[in-house]
Amino acid sequence: MEETKVILVDQNDIQTGVAGKLEAHLKGLLHRAVSVFIINSKGEWLIQLRAFDKYHSNGLWTNACCTHPLPGESVFDAAKRRLKEEMGILCNVTWLFSFIYKEKLDNELTENELDHVFFGISDNDPVINTGEVEAWKRISFSEIQNDIQNNPGNYTFWFREIYEKVNKQIAKNAGQKI
Repeated sequence: MEETKVILVDQNDIQTGVAGKLEAHLKGLLHRAVSVFIINSKGEWLIQLRAFDKYHSNGLWTNACCTHPLPGESVFDAAKRRLKEEMGILCNVTWLFSFIYKEKLDNELTENELDHVFFGISDNDPVINTGEVEAWKRISFSEIQNDIQNNPGNYTFWFREIYEKVNKQIAKNAGQKI
């Protein structure tokens, strides 16, 4: 089976090449990524516990799903594809913002991603892909905030980095009637 390729980019999200996913994480190469956040009509966040056999950040809570766009795939299409693959959910998603982060992970890997962050609303319960997701739950923003303050090691680095900014963007967009 051929290794999944990721899109290498510069700081302006201009493609500079492709690399194997593992190679990109071993060498800390900047590559394009997508993160999707889902809330329901009550404002509860859908978060997932990453499968215990994931190659990094396994067994940690995070946003509804994450992925790397495939070569030739838009970030929007990647967000919708991965939400369906990981959580079994189909819904409209809206781009919120992009950011770059770099973090040393376990297993001598480094996340160095230009991450495009999306948001959607769904009241549907997930039908999880157990190869990717161990468990899921719906939780209020204040409960997330309290738990991250008390147990930061239970959450992925990227989730901790942006959950407050995502919350502000969701509130801002709600005023614009998403």
